[in-house]
Amino acid sequence: MKIAMIGTGYVGLVSGVCFSDFGHDVVCVDKSEEKIAKLVAGQIPIYEPGLDDLVARNVAAGRLSFTLDLAEALKGADAVFIGVGTPTRRGDGHADLSYVYAAAEEIAQNLDGYTVVVTKSTVPVGTNREVARVIAAANAQAEFDVASNPEFLREGAAIEDFMRPDRVVVGVESERARGVMAEIYRPLSLRNAPVMYTGLESAEMIKYAANAFLATKITFINEIAALCEKVGADVQAVADGMGRDGRIGSKFLHAGPGYGGSCFPKDTSALARIGQDNASPMKIVETVMSVNDAVKRRMVEKVLDLAGGSVNGKAVAVLGVTFKPNTDDMRDSPALTIVPALVGGGADVRLVDPQGRREGEALLPGTSWHENAYTAAEGAEVVVLLTEWNEFRALDLGRLGGVMAARRFADLRNVYTPQDLEAAGFECAFVGR
Repeated sequence: MKIAMIGTGYVGLVSGVCFSDFGHDVVCVDKSEEKIAKLVAGQIPIYEPGLDDLVARNVAAGRLSFTLDLAEALKGADAVFIGVGTPTRRGDGHADLSYVYAAAEEIAQNLDGYTVVVTKSTVPVGTNREVARVIAAANAQAEFDVASNPEFLREGAAIEDFMRPDRVVVGVESERARGVMAEIYRPLSLRNAPVMYTGLESAEMIKYAANAFLATKITFINEIAALCEKVGADVQAVADGMGRDGRIGSKFLHAGPGYGGSCFPKDTSALARIGQDNASPMKIVETVMSVNDAVKRRMVEKVLDLAGGSVNGKAVAVLGVTFKPNTDDMRDSPALTIVPALVGGGADVRLVDPQGRREGEALLPGTSWHENAYTAAEGAEVVVLLTEWNEFRALDLGRLGGVMAARRFADLRNVYTPQDLEAAGFECAFVGR
C-alpha cells in the first residue's frame, strides 16, 4: 500500500515510520522546510527511543521518504493520513482544528484517484464529517472516503505501542474504505492485534473518553494521596491494594505532581467543551481538570514547607522537567507550574534533564542548567525530584548530601523510601506519605 502522512510531529512521524516498517510505501509531508531538511539528513526532530534507528532502516530500504510536496506524495496513494496538531484553542478550551481543515482543503486539490482520507489527529466528534464536507466542497469530482483512526501512543513507548497495540480503532462507513484500512493494518491483524471497526462518531469519542478516564485515575490517586498525608496512610500501599482489583487495575495509579503532556490536558479540555456545547456537561472531567491544577500548586507548597517556609535566596536543584521520562516533551509539564513559582519565590533554581533543555531553556527563564544531579546540588538547600528519569532512580545519596548546604529532598515521584533518605541524613517530603 502507498500511504501519505501529513504532519511530521509526534503522531505523524511515529505513525508514518511504523507503517513503513510494516512494509508499506510511506511519504511523510510537512510544510516546515527545516523539519523536512533535517529528516532527509537523518536528523530526528523529536526524542523517542528507537525512532532514529527505525527511520534509518526504512529510508535505506526505500520504503520511507520525506517531502514538502503534497501533490507528489498523493500520486497513487491508497490512503492519506492527517497527523497535524490539534492544540487547545486560546480563550475557549476547544481543540484548534485549523490545521486539520487546511490539510483537508489541500488534499482535495491534489487527490489522485480513489483515496481514503484518514484522520489520525485527535479531533472532536463531528470533525471527520466536516473533513468530508470540506473536501467535497473544494473538489466536487473527488473520489474518496473519510475514516477516523485515533492514536493511542505513549510518549517514550510509542513504537512498542504502535507495533503491539491494545487495540486499533477504525471509524469507517463504506466497505471499500474498510477494505483499505484492513489492508493497511493487516500486519497487526496477523499478530492477532484487535482491530475494531466503528462509526465515525464512536471512534472520535473513544479517544477522548479513554484519555479522560486515564486522567481521572491519575487525579483520583493524587486526591487520595493528599488525604493519606493527613491520616497517616501510605498512598503506595493504598494504590497497590486498589490496583490488585481486576476491575480497577494498577496502571495510572501512581501519585505525583499531576498529569501533563500533549494529550491529557488538551483532550480533557476539549471533551469538557464538547459536553458544554451539547448540553451534556462533563462534570467529572471538569473537576479532574481543576483538581490537577491544584495538585501542581500543592507541590509548590510542599517544597516551600520543606525549605522552612521560603526559598528566597536558597539554591534548589530540580531533577527532571519533562512531563514524563523518555521524552523531550514539555507541554503542560508540572515543571511549568512548579519551577516558575520557585523562581518567583527568590530561589536559585538549577535544572537537570537528559532531554528537556532544548525546549526548557525558553520555557523556564531565570534558571541554570547542569549536566547531572551532583553538580546541580552543590550548595543547594533542597533537591526536588520532579521527573523519574532512570538516572535519578539510583542516586548516591551520601554523595548528593555531601555537596549540599542542607540535606532536604522533595521526592515528588516517590522513587525513594523514607528509610533510604533518612539513613543518608535527609529531611524529606513525599506525595501521599
